[in-house]
Amino acid sequence: MIQNPILPGFNPDPSIVRVGDDYYIATSTFEWYPGVQIHHSRDLANWRLVTRPLSRAAQLDMRGDPDSGGIWAPCLTHADGMFWLIYTDVKRRDGAWKDSHNYLVTAPAIEGPWSDPVYLNSSGFDPSLFHDEDGRKWLLNMIWDHNRTGGDRFGGIVMQEYSVEDRRLTGPVRTIYRGTDLKLTEGPHLYRRDGWYYLLTAEGGTGYDHAVTMARAKDLFGPYETDPAKHILTARGTDGLLQRCGHADIVETQDGQVYMVHLCSRPLDETRALPVGDGGIHADDVRRSPLGRETAIQRLDWPTGEFPRLAHGGNAPADTVPCDLPPHPFPEDAPRVTFDGALPPAFQWLRTPQPDRLFSLTDRPGALRIFGRESPGSAFEHALLARRQTALSFRAETTIEVDPGDYQHFAGLIAWYGRFKFHYLAVTADEDGRRVLTVFSCAADWPDARVTYPITPVPLPDGPLQLGCDVDGMTLRFRYRTDGDWTDLGIALDQSAISDEAGNGPGSNFTGAFIGICAHDTSGRGRHADFTDFTYQPLNGGPQVSHG
Repeated sequence: MIQNPILPGFNPDPSIVRVGDDYYIATSTFEWYPGVQIHHSRDLANWRLVTRPLSRAAQLDMRGDPDSGGIWAPCLTHADGMFWLIYTDVKRRDGAWKDSHNYLVTAPAIEGPWSDPVYLNSSGFDPSLFHDEDGRKWLLNMIWDHNRTGGDRFGGIVMQEYSVEDRRLTGPVRTIYRGTDLKLTEGPHLYRRDGWYYLLTAEGGTGYDHAVTMARAKDLFGPYETDPAKHILTARGTDGLLQRCGHADIVETQDGQVYMVHLCSRPLDETRALPVGDGGIHADDVRRSPLGRETAIQRLDWPTGEFPRLAHGGNAPADTVPCDLPPHPFPEDAPRVTFDGALPPAFQWLRTPQPDRLFSLTDRPGALRIFGRESPGSAFEHALLARRQTALSFRAETTIEVDPGDYQHFAGLIAWYGRFKFHYLAVTADEDGRRVLTVFSCAADWPDARVTYPITPVPLPDGPLQLGCDVDGMTLRFRYRTDGDWTDLGIALDQSAISDEAGNGPGSNFTGAFIGICAHDTSGRGRHADFTDFTYQPLNGGPQVSHG
């Protein structure tokens, strides 16, 4: 049996492809660099991270991109002996307009080398590439209509031919599907099966009304008729483990079994039972999912000439799914990592294609040196390196060596969602230049974005210092150790605020919680902090993903 989710933690908008006996899933990374995560499996249950292909400035530069901008909904396919990856870089996501630029890169192998990008269009987001049986290729994407009012500016699914020879889109742009009354139609994927073209879309927005809708046509350009059942998958109106299910893609195994991967979330138990429904509080206002949008899988029955259905019946997601593929596990990640020449694969940074401006693995052998750059609110040059939170309860620890020159220089351990949602255990200096430990906390309180100081700064001796945090559901506690036993700071912070649903400001619903290390120097002098190790230990079991 496969346990859902298969990619725990922030791994949304899955696109899946099979090449021989190997399966690959590409997921969105938004403002995190390098762009796009690609995981590999041979049994659909066990996954390992194999590459993040958008790793240089020619492919991706997200400096200035908003929180939850950047890489949206990649599409990974394989044809003509190579991999094709379509992706969007969203430069603006608020208000009436979206600046969403769509690109194509290719590679002969999943590990690369990945090409420089071909610019495609900017008419909308969620692009995908369909390889038809006659060899022609077609780009699909939702189109953004800024003239519409209200929350639905989704203008339908459009299609245009892509010329491999000319490396550009060509021919007319056709609108092929406008969706159902659930609206917000996006995330198109097209399949050819039994003489039909099947169009899979996401609808209802990426919150608790999310759903997967299918339509089909005999002709590539339509008309596409919606499945009489309308939504092949949705968790709308249910109270199960998996919520917000939508944005899906389909794959067929070597022996003809059909599976659908999709995004989902797992709200904290403490918030799951709060009142929702007609006349009550909307689910998005009360449920909180720090792990963000994750990837799950469902088995399908797809009879010849019919629409597919979930194999277990109905249209609600299953927590566990049968699979006949031989088990193929990967080695588990060690909880503790050191920085002895390479950045651990689980770690990413924010926005910039110039990581040497942020950190060095060679300036001090055996340590990760992070150069203090702009403030935690920066969308340009922010020296933060972090990994995904993949379990609802965990502990994290690091060893830091830093001699802050003044209060504008600070570094430490951070629980991070975005520029207005974080808890930060920081080593800094007081107004007299003495080294102290403090907490900065910005618990999703936009537009004020207050950074509070819930503790009296703790005086610290010179030398290395260990910082730690313990997260249990919606509660985070910080601790530290100079020598001897750990000292708890005696405060409980709201970890549920480090989530998709918390807050009402920009960037409030697309990524997920990270835990990591950082340095800041708002004086502009780039003063550093050294980190020699990092530990991340999940405490409540559940699926884990190998990073190498």
